Amino acid sequence: MKKVLLLLFFSIFSFCVFSQAPVQIMLVTGGHSYDTLQFMEMFDNLEGVEYQHFEQPVANRTIANGLAEYFDVLVFYDMWQDITPAEKSAYIQLTKVGKPLLFLHHSLVSYQKWNEFEKIVGGKYIEKDPGVPESEYSTYDHDVWVYINPVGNHASTKGFQSFRFFDEVYGNTKVSDSVIPILTTKHPGSTETIGWENHYNSSKIVYLQPGHDHRTYEKKEYRELIKQTIVYLAGKNLTAK
Repeated sequence: MKKVLLLLFFSIFSFCVFSQAPVQIMLVTGGHSYDTLQFMEMFDNLEGVEYQHFEQPVANRTIANGLAEYFDVLVFYDMWQDITPAEKSAYIQLTKVGKPLLFLHHSLVSYQKWNEFEKIVGGKYIEKDPGVPESEYSTYDHDVWVYINPVGNHASTKGFQSFRFFDEVYGNTKVSDSVIPILTTKHPGSTETIGWENHYNSSKIVYLQPGHDHRTYEKKEYRELIKQTIVYLAGKNLTAK
């Protein structure tokens, strides 16, 4: 009986310890200016989350070298275009092993010439290009109030009603019919679905469009949205004591 109780105790102890281990994220930036201090301060203060920061092109070389496997979640806030065949293969391999990915704001603009990237993220911001019809160009509008509504009961928006950010909207963006909407807005300059969950190979992927500058980073609702999404993607429960 004592052995059974001892085993039970260590099982409960181990569960509590490991369930409280911080989520380890690989945070990727580069290719677009942003309010660096406030952005990093936001991640410094996400309870239960630890990060290592990689700027492009070092981030893609790190992924190609296989080091991304040591992180629970990859978080992209880059807007990058250069990518080698080996780096593309590394991204695909991450999805084959089910690595969770979170893409934020202008990361939707990355890799305009790599068609598979749109399938990974579940959408695309289309930049002006001689080979693209003008009717397909995406648009943006800075410094506007964006009223946002959560969709369904997604773990990212648990506890949220409607909220608003003074941010930037993207219009005429492509959103795959296969994604699960998470956030919507009725802003006239914006595509209606501005947050979604996508699945590619074995990976669970989330895109969240808000997050242009410090006015959004500093909002309690945004930080909670980011944290809950990271925890959800990592498959961890940080509320247990």
